Amino acid sequence: MITLTVELQNDNDRLDAYLAQYTEYSRSHIKKLIQEGEVRVNGEIKKPSFALSVDDEVCFNQPEPQMISIEPRDIPLDILYEDNDILIVNKPKGMVVHPANGHMDDTLVNAVMYHCRDSLSGINGELRPGIVHRIDRDTTGALVVCKNDNAHNLIASQIAEHSVTRRYRGIVSGGRTDQSGTVEGAIGRDPKDRKRMAINEKNGKPAITHYKTLAHSGEYSYVEFQLETGRTHQIRVHMASIGHPLLGDEVYGPKKCPFKLTGQTLHAMTLGFIHPTTGKYVEFEAPLPEYFTHMLNVLNLKY
Repeated sequence: MITLTVELQNDNDRLDAYLAQYTEYSRSHIKKLIQEGEVRVNGEIKKPSFALSVDDEVCFNQPEPQMISIEPRDIPLDILYEDNDILIVNKPKGMVVHPANGHMDDTLVNAVMYHCRDSLSGINGELRPGIVHRIDRDTTGALVVCKNDNAHNLIASQIAEHSVTRRYRGIVSGGRTDQSGTVEGAIGRDPKDRKRMAINEKNGKPAITHYKTLAHSGEYSYVEFQLETGRTHQIRVHMASIGHPLLGDEVYGPKKCPFKLTGQTLHAMTLGFIHPTTGKYVEFEAPLPEYFTHMLNVLNLKY
């Protein structure tokens, strides 16, 4: 159950339009749920066209996800490390981490199900076996998959405590960046576009990104990022907010990129945590992909 309180900026909004802004569902799907009685305003069922007022309380029942059968697929994996507890993979550009609409058979989950067979944690359910964190479809790099529930719980707790080392490399535009800096800003869904994230101090979750410039040339900089938190699109949103969007990011940067790129130039390079069995700190590094090193050479970003 989600409960929202209408603020002044949404006074007189239609109920269906309001919920489409503040949830991940389409307006047509929201309308269907309203008509099925899954939404109430101040405890009462209303029509999709109902005009909201300031301080109205909107309660929204999230529908249970449909059960979907996920099949293992023989998809090659770039494995950086593997033991009985964890699998560290170097995710390629264009691969979705777990099944979703439009990507049911070509995800990282399909690949690790084939590779690990029955050795995957089940904590995140049928759609996300073994998955304890994720990176965006067009972001490359290191990602840990948990092969049992104990490993999953111990690594998930480290992620929650912000003790996992996560360092990324990226190329940003917008002229010279500071040598180093920190961006702080709560990240939540963009109230104007539910498909985007934004700095949203009211409805977002705290997010902190540290950055260090490794090289600069013309309009571009090669930057290392270290995350304290791991919000959706965190680096992309934070860097765009200070005028340095990631090269190739058509969601948070310019719609047209001067180079032939598929999505943002961002790589999850270093991943470190306490191993769930040995209790010792382990760290893994995913080498930069070929397209990334090519762009560094093209842009004369020597490091």
